[in-house]
This record gives sequence, C-alpha cells and structure tokens, in this order.
Amino acid sequence: MTERIPVAGPWITEKEVAYAADAAANDWYGRAGYYVEKFEAAFADYLGAKHAIAVPHCTSAIHLAVAGLGLQAGDEVIVPDITWIASVAPATYVGATPIFADIDPITWCLSPDSVCEAITERTKAIIPVGLYGLTPDMGALGKIADEYGLHVIEDAAQSLGSTIRGRPAGTSGDVGVFSFNGTKVLTTGEGGMFVTDDTALYERAQVLREHGRSAANHRNFYNTEVAFKYRMSSLQAAFGLGQLERIDELVGRKRELFGWYKDRLGNVPGLQLNAEPSGHFNSYWSTTIILDADYGLTTQQLMVAFDERAIDVRPFFHPLSALPAFGESPQAAIAKERNTVAYSISPRGLSLPSAMCLTEAQVDRVCSALCEILDRTGKLE
Repeated sequence: MTERIPVAGPWITEKEVAYAADAAANDWYGRAGYYVEKFEAAFADYLGAKHAIAVPHCTSAIHLAVAGLGLQAGDEVIVPDITWIASVAPATYVGATPIFADIDPITWCLSPDSVCEAITERTKAIIPVGLYGLTPDMGALGKIADEYGLHVIEDAAQSLGSTIRGRPAGTSGDVGVFSFNGTKVLTTGEGGMFVTDDTALYERAQVLREHGRSAANHRNFYNTEVAFKYRMSSLQAAFGLGQLERIDELVGRKRELFGWYKDRLGNVPGLQLNAEPSGHFNSYWSTTIILDADYGLTTQQLMVAFDERAIDVRPFFHPLSALPAFGESPQAAIAKERNTVAYSISPRGLSLPSAMCLTEAQVDRVCSALCEILDRTGKLE
C-alpha cells in the first residue's frame, strides 16, 4: 500500500518534550505559571513588541482584541472574504457586523482598494489576515486606518516568521494575534497569542481574560464584570517556548519545502504559487496553488484526484460570504457581487502537503501527481 502523504504537521524535538516534562513536574505551587510568563516574554521579545498574552487559541485572542477595543453592536468590521471563519467570528460575539472585502489577485490578502469601497460611517476596525504565510500590505492598510480613525487587528495566525519591509507579521496594528494550532509553523497543540504595544489595551485584555478580575483583585477572587477565561496552560507554554527557541529553524524548513515545490512547479503554465512581493519575507506556512480556469478543474475535483493517489490536500478557503454561516447576512449578498477576485480564485485553489516531516522524495511525488492530473486535461503544454 502506498504511504499516505500528510497535508500538515509539526516538527518536534527532544527540547520541546523536555520543557513540557519539566512543566508537568514542576510548574505548580510557588512556580505556577513560570513557563507561561517565560513564553510570553520570549514571544514579545522575538517580535520586538511590548506585551504578549498567551491564550488557548487565536480565536480567543481576536475576541480579546475586539472586546478590549470596545467594539459593539452596530459597529462594522472589515474583513477579507477569503480567510478561516475564526478571523471573523469574534466580531459577531460582541454584536459587530462583518463587512466582507475582496482580496488581491497576487497576494491573496485583503485588498486596500476594496477596504476603501467598504468603509461607512459605522466602520470601526479592519482585520487584515496574513494568508498562507504572506503578510498583507500593512502600510497601505495602516494609512487607510489612520485616515478614517479605524482600529487594526492584524491576524497573523498563518504568518508567524514573515516580515514586511523588515517588520514582523503581527506588529503593524493595534493588536496582533497568532495561532499555535498543530498545523502551524510553531505549535503548542492548540494555543494562541495576543500581542500589542498599547499598555492600556494590554491591561484591559488581562482583566477580560481573567473573568473580569484585575491583578490587584486576583487573590481576592473579586470580579468587576462578566468576562472570559482565556489562559494557556504551563504545559502548552513550555512546549511553545521550546518551539520558539527553534523558530528560525522552523521557518527555514517551511521555506525549504516551498523551494522544492517552486523548483518543480514554478514553470508549469497556468499555475500560480504563493507570492513574495518586493519588501516581503514569506514564511510559506502552506504551499498553495491557483490553477488557470482553462484547465477546467475545480478544487473539489483536484482533491478527489489527489485522494486517489494517497495524498492529503486542503481546499483554498471558501469566501466567507458564500458560507451558510453568513447566508442570511445582507452583507453576504453585497460581497457576492463585489468580491470578484475572491469568487474567481477560491474554486481553483488548493494547498499542497506542507507538513514539516515531508521529504524531497514526497514532494517529488506530489508534484508528479499534480502534473499527471493536469496532463489528463489536455491543457498542459
């Protein structure tokens, strides 16, 4: 039987295992929280940020951001139509309305021009998302935010290790948020991080993540409001610290994988790979392709063909406005007409296996399979 090739997965060494074992044995009583504090400090230092808060997942980090910034019912938040729903869902938790903007055809990230078209007097924030590793055009988006007085929550869940003009992903907005899901460049199994240079916002988020209990009232168990429970465990943090100490190695591995794919697929006609525009450094979290419409192949057809060859792949994100979750939203109907790039690209996109454990021989197999699939259309020259 042919060995199945996984689509995603981490690279773990004895360092992470040893740190997690130490936390399991010792992070109690007087040393409780030791690894959480150490991980937060190291993460902030890596990004050059003032504050970092370790949380259970990126969704909770976004929730802390929208709540901490005071977003509420009646407010509008502009989001890219192409992203995972977790980028958007927390805005609805506080009653705000997501406004789905289009993406750029080259970077696949939030289009600044589309953002301008979507702004109204009710717009309060923008949530740009680093897609498949690449950081959005934060300079252009930041200028728009400054002009209209908008908050920026930079979703860097997929782009840890990337930079734009030397600035790390997740550090260009009011808040940056990260994911440490098992598929990400750095993993804690599940987990996330909230990062900001705004001390007042950091302190507000600390209260919100502790069930409305401030540091001063921590030992008194005195709650000033109803809030949330968003803490990371010491076991996760210890594991994450081990990963963070290897971050350059992890990002280097992702770039090596992408390089193997680019060497084999870079000259295939009608095939677009992840971009790395001038001024960007892409961590290439997930090697992703968009096929020209002339091939006549849909994402779902490609997934079936790869599955028959024992290769796991994942679809390009569906437009959020096309999901049943937002089917009744008036904004979804508007987005379906406005966001032509998102609706054109999504049905032709696919993420190829990008697990850290892949060998060059496995990448060869994936690329050979893809070329065979394309050749059968009669369109591959």
